[in-house]
Amino acid sequence: MKITYYGQSCFLFEIGEHKVLFDPFISPNQLASHIDVNSIKADYILLSHGHTDHVADAEQIAKNNNATIVASFEIADWFGNKGVEKTHPMNIGGKVSLPFGTVKMVNAIHSNSLPDGTYGGAAAGFVVESPEKTFYFAGDTALTYDMKLIPEIFDLDFALLPIGDNFTMDIQDAMIAADFVQVDKVIGMHYDTFPYIEIDHEEVKDVARMADKELILMEIGQTISL
Repeated sequence: MKITYYGQSCFLFEIGEHKVLFDPFISPNQLASHIDVNSIKADYILLSHGHTDHVADAEQIAKNNNATIVASFEIADWFGNKGVEKTHPMNIGGKVSLPFGTVKMVNAIHSNSLPDGTYGGAAAGFVVESPEKTFYFAGDTALTYDMKLIPEIFDLDFALLPIGDNFTMDIQDAMIAADFVQVDKVIGMHYDTFPYIEIDHEEVKDVARMADKELILMEIGQTISL
């Protein structure tokens, strides 16, 4: 499984022959100014919620690739009305089998609206179970006991957790979340993009080491294999 980071909470997963993109916020992100949005290939675009810093490039990438947007009913409907031809609406607790694996939508504690103020339904995270790896993409969320339900159903290989504080969990809460979902490997997200969520990289790495967790902070544009 290859993972490419495009900043904020945007990751492209290559799972077999399929490309799965999460929360594309690239063109407005000054830290990602070297990324050409039109070069990104995606078969599926999973959106955790409707805030601009998670959906800014979703329409363009979906139309460029004839990709399917997978999101809450309200968000899928909103993008459908903007001319995105392929959407799959979901809601919390539901799951869908897609060519790359099974996607289950799980709870996230966060507000949710679309860029024009339209109500976006419930904010969410995703658990993806594929033949290669099983992982949890938390989206924007506070620490919640609901996370403890995830390892009762899934055996996760790793989790992608927000660590920027202010709008989401901080690194301390993220390490508790890692224990809740029973993973030792965490990919950090939702940090550094704005002054509100700037972090001290060495400090968060120290917190992770003290928690006996492997914290991966990817460079924008970097690809890793897990």
